[in-house]
Amino acid sequence: MPRVLTSSGISIGYIEAGSGDATPIVFLHGVGSDKSVWHPQLGHFAKSRRAIAFDYPGYGDSDPAPEGTTRDDYAEAVHSAMHALDVDRAHVCGLSLGGVVAIALCHAVPNHCASLILADTFAVHPEAEGIYQRGIAGSTDLPGMAEARVDVLIAQPADPAVRREVVETMSRIDPAAYRIGAKAVWLADQRDRAAAIRVPTLIVCGTEDVPTPPALSDELHKMIAGSQLAMIPSAGHLTNLEQPGAFNRLVEDFIRPLG
Repeated sequence: MPRVLTSSGISIGYIEAGSGDATPIVFLHGVGSDKSVWHPQLGHFAKSRRAIAFDYPGYGDSDPAPEGTTRDDYAEAVHSAMHALDVDRAHVCGLSLGGVVAIALCHAVPNHCASLILADTFAVHPEAEGIYQRGIAGSTDLPGMAEARVDVLIAQPADPAVRREVVETMSRIDPAAYRIGAKAVWLADQRDRAAAIRVPTLIVCGTEDVPTPPALSDELHKMIAGSQLAMIPSAGHLTNLEQPGAFNRLVEDFIRPLG
């Protein structure tokens, strides 16, 4: 898999597809996945623009994450990787932890974000500590946790292929990287950063999302001036995989007028 060297000296794994003069789109994955989960989006958006999915430090094909890596470090790594690939400005689409990182990225370099698509995510989670502690405990057996958690993550009845992909992807994550990612997502409190967002923003959530329920997306929508909120029926926490057609249409309709 291709890797790109960031300014911090860490190589970041990525998948790129497409070309053209339209503004590129960047995809940021969740805590229990990697860049590969964006394949339904890369195939779709490559028809009209550059589409790039990144791994965070420690995930997928990236170098290990140094001790103490934070969500802001993830955001800096993504921005540095964008720069290395000559992407000065992009639509930034993040799901769950990816949404948390997207908010951090926009806080750090707002002029490099043409828009934000924040899927199944939040500014602050009311059950943060409990979810984080369960994740840390489960990280000692990620294949077991994946099998135990998958039917909570995705709406039921689940597509067997999607279910299998979710389990396989989570099972191959390095446990140390997962623990860093869990802290980055679940203990985030970015209410001030969300309220300061001034780029066009689309908030997406599955109607059956259990880990980050629609109420949290509604709160985020109210924090971000001028944002749009869209719910995807028959989808849980992983809307891009569960309902890729609906997800792609929402994002396409949102970014097309923006360039």
